[in-house]
Amino acid sequence: QVQLVESGGGLVQAGGSLRLSCAASGRTFSSYTMGWFRQAPGKEREFVASISSRGANTYYADSVKGRFTISRDNANNVVYLQLNSLKPEDTAVYYCAADREGWGRPTKQKYDYDDWGQGTQVTVSS
Repeated sequence: QVQLVESGGGLVQAGGSLRLSCAASGRTFSSYTMGWFRQAPGKEREFVASISSRGANTYYADSVKGRFTISRDNANNVVYLQLNSLKPEDTAVYYCAADREGWGRPTKQKYDYDDWGQGTQVTVSS
């Protein structure tokens, strides 16, 4: 099992930026596909972005493409999500997730992910 701890959430005005971080335990982080999901009140958890194990490939939800960027630092077991041009509809709890059992490719499917963090709140005011 991988322990995941997110940080970097907060309150920001529309148009602003935040950078989320997710620190992972374990010695095989570089073999995991990593993803970010979010869940707004009353809504289901939805895919945001995913990155391949070596960081060469990324995949984004259409709603965030061009505004959010996922990246990773395998030397330090961290995955990031840069959030730019934020909108009120981006308000949600953001979760980091690890796919330990896959092929190392990006995936948007929740069921592919084995471990989840506790989440970090992002609130965008209008």
